[in-house]
Amino acid sequence: MSSESRLGEWVIRPMRADDVADAERLSDASFHELDTRTFQRNWPEPQRRAGSRQVQWIKRTRRMVETDPGGCWVVEDATGLIGLATSYRRELMWCLATYAVRPGLQGRGVGRPLLEAAMSHSHGCLRGMLSSSSDPLAARRYHQAGFALHPQMFLTGTVDRSAIPVIEKVREGTPGDLDLLDSLDRRVRGAAHGDLHDLLADMGRLLVSDTSTGSGYAYVNDGGIALLAATNRRTAARLMWAALADSSGEFSVHHITAANGWAIDVGMAARLQLQQSGYLGLRGMKPPAPYVHNGALL
Repeated sequence: MSSESRLGEWVIRPMRADDVADAERLSDASFHELDTRTFQRNWPEPQRRAGSRQVQWIKRTRRMVETDPGGCWVVEDATGLIGLATSYRRELMWCLATYAVRPGLQGRGVGRPLLEAAMSHSHGCLRGMLSSSSDPLAARRYHQAGFALHPQMFLTGTVDRSAIPVIEKVREGTPGDLDLLDSLDRRVRGAAHGDLHDLLADMGRLLVSDTSTGSGYAYVNDGGIALLAATNRRTAARLMWAALADSSGEFSVHHITAANGWAIDVGMAARLQLQQSGYLGLRGMKPPAPYVHNGALL
């Protein structure tokens, strides 16, 4: 699909740069409604996207409209945007970054053609990744699209400082590490992030461990881990402990699959709480490990 088409009262067309601000507000409303509907009592109260998170979303989406116009689509009616999907491909990997329909319109036929339009950008790719919420409609749609769904867990809480071991062989990353990072990406997930590393850098500082026995990296901030990749579990655990050691207050590690039990081991040792939410959807690949993916940039 390469141009707009009409679906009754709706028009589906490629996303433009001037759609991005409205798309951000639509996605925020959609995700907030979903979080409010599905959150459990012991989870933090859902919050609207604001501040740096809003800036990051807009920057990321503008980048994808520029680099991957064939993967970014919207549906609109007379009132404006009612659905959006953004995706990208790097090397032979296709990833769905955002997929949202206006609250109240889910299940009305908006989502299927929107996802099909975005997936047309995956032609020729050997692998595919997406991160799904726990919403049954979304999970069914991804399953019908050929994605194997792997339950995801997350860790959250305040770190037990007395549990933190001595951490060695972890350093601050630099731009000179980008070739190493891409090499790790290819080994662990089958494709490099390439130019998307500058978007990941907006989410947190880069930590690197590169020794004769293993290599890895992580983007971390005071509130959590944005992404982590390593060649072995020991290196991955070392990086996660380094992130935990630098934290203060609440800390979260999302998007943990059963293939990454090392992350659960570290989180439990740090006295974080383990819970389950959503799925990692995969085509043509097994769950990456050791790996903690990023929800949008995977």
